[in-house]
Amino acid sequence: MAERIQKVLANAGLGSRRQIEALIKAGRVVVDGKRAQLGDRISGSERLAIDGDRVSIRRSTRPDARQHHVAYYKPAGEITSRDDPQQRSTVFDAIKPPPRGRWISVGRLDISTSGLLLLTTDGELAHRLMHPSYEIVREYAVRVLGELSRPQIQRLLDGVELDDGPASLSFVRPDGGSGANRWYRVGVREGRNREIRRILDAVGAPVSRLIRVAYGPLALGSMRRGDSRRLARKEISALYEAVGLQDSQSL
Repeated sequence: MAERIQKVLANAGLGSRRQIEALIKAGRVVVDGKRAQLGDRISGSERLAIDGDRVSIRRSTRPDARQHHVAYYKPAGEITSRDDPQQRSTVFDAIKPPPRGRWISVGRLDISTSGLLLLTTDGELAHRLMHPSYEIVREYAVRVLGELSRPQIQRLLDGVELDDGPASLSFVRPDGGSGANRWYRVGVREGRNREIRRILDAVGAPVSRLIRVAYGPLALGSMRRGDSRRLARKEISALYEAVGLQDSQSL
């Protein structure tokens, strides 16, 4: 059965739906010798190439069959992009490639932010986990200078105006600290560039340290910086359930 090209390539682990769409718009995807267009439908039997390299599509009736998922504690100083003109260290240098497909980073962390990064070969899972309509909460530990006042916290919850539109935090909870620095746990349901830093800057509370501690039902737990691990079966099932997908390995 023919399906939209961006969905087929994402399900094959060649990138998230958003990444595949960007490749198609840039003219980097070719189908049977012609540049692909968004919305083209393919069966998977076509001759496909990305950036001139031939790719093969393995179709399965089981959406989660032979997919791979790992959690990684990204240290500050690494980037989550594969292509970097400055040749900086990337998370993909630190993680062993999967047996099949390629790793898709579920949400990005800027170079100064550390913490939980989920990598999967399932493009549809990645797409849903990142799409704002599924409202998956990303939780962070954030350190700011001084204690947030009640009016500041209320503004964070009500929303502030950023240069790319309004934004707010879904919760703000004190999390200790002494001296000049205070820690808070905060949640956000979107993944815009440096969003939490910009939201807190808007209320006069610049961030000095930021760590992602959870992404939806997946938690950082006791992992240390630079650690990676395969997800447990119950963690995988929880991620699929959170976005309304069937975890076929539990059937």
